[in-house]
Amino acid sequence: QVQLVESGGGLVQAGGSLRLSCAASGSIFAVNVMGWYRQAPGKQREPVATITTGGSTNYGDSVKGRFTISRDNAKITVSLQMNSLKPEDTAVYYCNLLNGAGPAKGAYWGQGTQVTVSS
Repeated sequence: QVQLVESGGGLVQAGGSLRLSCAASGSIFAVNVMGWYRQAPGKQREPVATITTGGSTNYGDSVKGRFTISRDNAKITVSLQMNSLKPEDTAVYYCNLLNGAGPAKGAYWGQGTQVTVSS
């Protein structure tokens, strides 16, 4: 019902930058929340940043001031600009879309993209 395709990620040295992008398609309600979550080995998946269709954003404490989330409502895409990366940012990053209503109401996930930050 909803498909999320991620791009970006890879290997970068500490202090470097990466940009993740995610394109959504399918039955997407006009009011939704898109975001990024991450999961490091042996840890639970945690929220990184979210953004509403209205542009309101929330960030995890560990990424505030370093990461910036943005979206294009017309293209139904969300991006995450990651600056000043640290080794502890290493994780699989997942794109998420939360449909507020409609026949495809619910949460959807991308396949995940690996981000590795070397020290």
